[in-house]
Amino acid sequence: MTTRPMRSSATRLPPPAEVSAPPQTMRAAVIDATGAADALHPAELPVPAPVLSEVLVRVVAAGVNPIDAKTRAGRGVSTAIERFPAALGFDVSGIVVEAPYEAHPFPPGTAVFGMTSFPRTGGAYAEYVVMPTLSLARKPAALSHVEAAGVPLAALTAWGLVVETAHAHEGQRMLIHAGSGGVGHFAVQFAAYFGAHVTTTSSGRNAAWLRELGASVVIDRTTTRFEDVVSPQDVVIDLVGNAADATGSRSLSVLRPGGLIAVVPTGASPGYAEEAAAAGVRATSYKVTPDGGTLATIARLLDSGAVQVYVDRVFDLDEAAAAHTELERGHTRGKIVLRVSDD
Repeated sequence: MTTRPMRSSATRLPPPAEVSAPPQTMRAAVIDATGAADALHPAELPVPAPVLSEVLVRVVAAGVNPIDAKTRAGRGVSTAIERFPAALGFDVSGIVVEAPYEAHPFPPGTAVFGMTSFPRTGGAYAEYVVMPTLSLARKPAALSHVEAAGVPLAALTAWGLVVETAHAHEGQRMLIHAGSGGVGHFAVQFAAYFGAHVTTTSSGRNAAWLRELGASVVIDRTTTRFEDVVSPQDVVIDLVGNAADATGSRSLSVLRPGGLIAVVPTGASPGYAEEAAAAGVRATSYKVTPDGGTLATIARLLDSGAVQVYVDRVFDLDEAAAAHTELERGHTRGKIVLRVSDD
């Protein structure tokens, strides 16, 4: 599924919709303990109550991310889950049901998207969720809730890597690994938008699509060793790590002296800092910051058509286990999304 044609960023915001009071309980996809994908199952949970600056959102769609699967399996951020059963998920698109005060910037009825505080609070795989005001933005008018749910974590991660850490600019040479994935397809677009010369690795079936997104060079990882063909790079965005064919370590050889490698997968390249120092390049890890102001900027790019989100598969909430199974196959183009409720 691709995004619909984008409308002008000058599109007038719709008025808030009428909302109903939330019920006492809600449907959710939960785990009772960490484990395989089939640990996810439907359940009834109490509807959470917002406090202080939090808003209560009726979830229309929830994004599915690799960190969700890692957490479900006992890695990721699983150690921070405070109680079971636990609803997973960070990405939400939905409708505000309760706001903390009358003049709040997101009054009841407002369509919003953003990131939850999971695992500190309940996750996005549920009909209702409490969300911090500062991690929300108005949903792009040009996107459906399903499309918008595929944006927050992946796009904020890509923005933080490409714009805030690598400072993408005209003429910069940037290699982005796994360019067809959730974070990758946003990273390619942001880098190209700011003028960088983008090289990316992917399977051959995604080459034409990635060039449409702004990549100048696409290397088929199934047939070609990227270090054999790329010229010296200023930046490497490593979305793979050494867990797959020592991608992180091999990337050091294609960086110019003093170049930067940003490593994203947690635990996939444990010695990356020492290796980078020995190779004469800089290195940093990266963790996403759920910032609503940055998300609002990304929303304007989405509304203008300068950036697009690609949703590969949509599953119903009760099919969360199947969604995780599909994600862990490792062949997803763009994002997988759960449809939670009606718009």
